[in-house]
Amino acid sequence: MRSSIAWAVIASTICVQQVACATVDRIEYNAAPPNLSHLFNSSLFYTWRPRSHVLPPNGQIGDPCSPDLVRYTDVSTDPTFIRSGGINDPVAVFDGSVIPYGINGTPTLLYTSVSYLPIQWTIPYTKGSETQSLAVTYDGGKNFTKLNEGPVIPGPPFPVTNVTGFRDPYVFQSPQLDRTANSTPGIWYTVISGGIRGEGPSQFLFRQYDADYRDWEFLGQWWHGAANSSWGDGTWAGRWGFNFEVGNVFTLNDEGYSNSTDAEFFTTLGAEWSEVPIIPQVSQFREMLWASGNVSSSSNGSVHFEPTMAGKLDFGVFAYAAAGKLLPATSQASKHSGTTVDRFIIYLWLTNDNFGTSAFPTLQQGWSSTLTTVRELSRGTMANVKNDYLVAGPASWRVASQDKSASTVDLVTLNQTIAREVRAAFVSNATRTITEPGRTISTSASGYGNASANSLNFAQSPSSKFFMLTTTLHFPTAARNATDLKAGLRILSSEYESTSIYYQFANESLIIDRSNSSAAAATTPGILSNNEAGRLRLFNIASGSANGSSSIESLALTIVVDNSVVEVYANDRFVLSTWVWSWYDQSTEISFLHEGSTAVRFDDVVVYEGLVDAWPSRP
Repeated sequence: MRSSIAWAVIASTICVQQVACATVDRIEYNAAPPNLSHLFNSSLFYTWRPRSHVLPPNGQIGDPCSPDLVRYTDVSTDPTFIRSGGINDPVAVFDGSVIPYGINGTPTLLYTSVSYLPIQWTIPYTKGSETQSLAVTYDGGKNFTKLNEGPVIPGPPFPVTNVTGFRDPYVFQSPQLDRTANSTPGIWYTVISGGIRGEGPSQFLFRQYDADYRDWEFLGQWWHGAANSSWGDGTWAGRWGFNFEVGNVFTLNDEGYSNSTDAEFFTTLGAEWSEVPIIPQVSQFREMLWASGNVSSSSNGSVHFEPTMAGKLDFGVFAYAAAGKLLPATSQASKHSGTTVDRFIIYLWLTNDNFGTSAFPTLQQGWSSTLTTVRELSRGTMANVKNDYLVAGPASWRVASQDKSASTVDLVTLNQTIAREVRAAFVSNATRTITEPGRTISTSASGYGNASANSLNFAQSPSSKFFMLTTTLHFPTAARNATDLKAGLRILSSEYESTSIYYQFANESLIIDRSNSSAAAATTPGILSNNEAGRLRLFNIASGSANGSSSIESLALTIVVDNSVVEVYANDRFVLSTWVWSWYDQSTEISFLHEGSTAVRFDDVVVYEGLVDAWPSRP
């Protein structure tokens, strides 16, 4: 849920951008920052503005429109494509999704129409406050016209009335589900997110009943979790919480999106929860999760999803509200890049004010939040994994096959990678490519101002805060029990500030240490400096030798730094996205990070500086 489905960009006036430029020119980025909340509005417009991400000219983030997943255009001076104020939505419009060839063959939006606020899982739900309505477009999506009729899904299905939410319809087709639910082939489904008070979060499944999408048949609770329960002990997938939001449903195989018989059902979902005491109208935590599992039908015709593995779609606490869609091989973007397989791509919303709860100087910045770099999802396989204690679940993986003679297993999980078009553009459009020689580091170097630390500096660092860095770390077997080992990189560094990204076996975590990331944090409320962390298990991989030896899985890192946005991708199955508000112009240095007595090998270290201007038509 967001305040409006029309996240669509709010056009900035020329005077606003001129004021931003004029004011920014007077700010000194080589001196200690003042309290930034005392500056003029929009005076920080370009200070932390990303270059390659999807974000509006100013104001709140909006839905993207992109021809090649790399470059974007604003479709008009006011590209808000739907607004509240209609018969069904006098108060607000929340999220929805589009049937590409819906009513009369035109794109048809199924969205949540809101007639009463506040709506929050911690307070009683007002019946009728959230309904699902239709709108169509005749101009390629620039504007959607609401149907002059009532909601097509007027509320939660009877007798499920005491809900915590009922919103964010996601429409999809599925030949697998057609067979399971005995549906007409090619029918449309929608999953609506919410929960049942006192019982737990739920996804409600509906099936298209008529050709005009005016009536939808309830097929049961697609998935229901016990209130505030977790997958296993919660280590790998957080908590299901009390209410679901923004759910997506799709099927994947090893190549990407697929309807083949070997494809598996996946769902992504936003989970809302709080620790006790629960405060009314406050969600203390929002987590963007994923799950994969089996689908079955019961004798009464209802259809149910049962997870077999689950994890976090993004470990960043600012990352939420994922929006995914099938990208066919016949799409403009796929044809342009020569991609011959269907894909499922996904963006996440990256809020920079902690969902409106922090005192971040948004007015001084003049814009708010962004979407993450677009990702491709697929089912991933980890082959020849030693069948030892590390394999045990439930977790964000499951055993797909086992070789008892070799004591190995193949594991499957959700793979997440930067969309191939975007990654290729970051490489091909680099203004400078820096290759750092590989090295083995075996001595502790944890700080600045001493010889050991300085020896870890890159020979060359970027001159800007826009780059993609790739490297692979190799660990000896002894690293598994090295509780003092930290290995990774320092980025956005100077004598005044730096950000550390490192892996430690002590708690199997990748950590972004932001404690010294921004000099502005000392002067300005809302410039958060707490650490971000996510769980990643590195398995023991069999060597294939007769003695049954193995080695620790290597850590392959891709780090995207787009001014203030930092995204860390690891081993094609881990993502952590966050904000780093470095202040000083000279905070561009990179160095290796190593603490502890166990040696670590760094290989294939490359920095692609420059990224891509995602908005070439903007002034």
